[in-house]
Amino acid sequence: MSASGGTKAIVAALGANLAIAVAKFVAFLFSGSSSMLAESVHSLADSGNQGLLLLGGKRAQREATPQHPFGYGRERYIYAFLVSIVLFSVGGMFAVYEGYEKIRHPHELEAWYWPVGVLVFAIIAEGFSFRTAIKESNETRGSLSWTDFIRRAKAPELPVVLLEDFGALIGLVLALGGVGLALGTGNGVWDGIGTLCIGILLITIALVLAAETKSLLLGEAAGADQVEKIKAAVVDGDTVTGIIHMRTLHLGPEELLVAAKIAVQHDDTADEVANAINAAESRIRAAVPIARVIYLEPDIYNAAAAAAGVNPAKAPGGTHTAPGAEAPGAETPGPEAPEPGAAEPASGTADTPAGAEDTDPTESGH
Repeated sequence: MSASGGTKAIVAALGANLAIAVAKFVAFLFSGSSSMLAESVHSLADSGNQGLLLLGGKRAQREATPQHPFGYGRERYIYAFLVSIVLFSVGGMFAVYEGYEKIRHPHELEAWYWPVGVLVFAIIAEGFSFRTAIKESNETRGSLSWTDFIRRAKAPELPVVLLEDFGALIGLVLALGGVGLALGTGNGVWDGIGTLCIGILLITIALVLAAETKSLLLGEAAGADQVEKIKAAVVDGDTVTGIIHMRTLHLGPEELLVAAKIAVQHDDTADEVANAINAAESRIRAAVPIARVIYLEPDIYNAAAAAAGVNPAKAPGGTHTAPGAEAPGAETPGPEAPEPGAAEPASGTADTPAGAEDTDPTESGH
């Protein structure tokens, strides 16, 4: 796993959670606090989650095979999604159940100093783990807010650890509040309410993680800054005069696929076009090092065909064509106009191979 995968943060969280889980369970045995039981299960689930993240990072490093020609980079997304399931089921649902039972059948806490002491220790240990996760995240976060970082990060490990540690700290405060109110009022219901709040918190975090990792599993495009760098690298203004359309897709956190149809001069020789493509690939890799898989298809841009294409509203000067009606002078749907900022492309025809249907030329990068 690369440094951007947050290995230090995962290991720090794993060590802290294992120690905290043992301490919380001992405190539960001496005090009978349901908050402590829920928190011990929470920490145990978090420990398993960190183990899943480390396993996913290890398995993602396997070499590509004929059956999986693009490698196993997305395994990191799969294991991160499993983390959200474990956090929801083992951590959240168990805490909700324990809280509900404790509210129905409250009892006074015994040996109160055990849960209080363990919770203070756990807050310190989780704070150390959270600090490590923040430090590693700051190295890759740049100017993004924390919300944007969690939503846009392609490596799932750091957002997972950040949310887990953040949730753990809030959960510990809730547990401490529940125990304190139960001791102060002599009513064990407050311990159950604290446990119930912990469960709701864990379920909320699990749902956020599930939503973000699902998006990664479905396949996300490169970031907006990377897309702009790729566009600038492709066009040389000589042989490659523009980008007709382009697609990007993350094959893993540190591996990007780039596929583009590029406009070339109509009188260029095959040798000149091949050299231009090779040069463009080199420029893309220099600008965006994680662009490991690149497919560039040369074509001749035709403004008239583009305006009468399958989606004329997205081509400059295009007019609406009734469904099923063939645009005058356009035998096949033409490509989209070159990306904004690209050099004026050569005129000619944009042929589509017989039997092949061109794709919607809108760009999917974000």
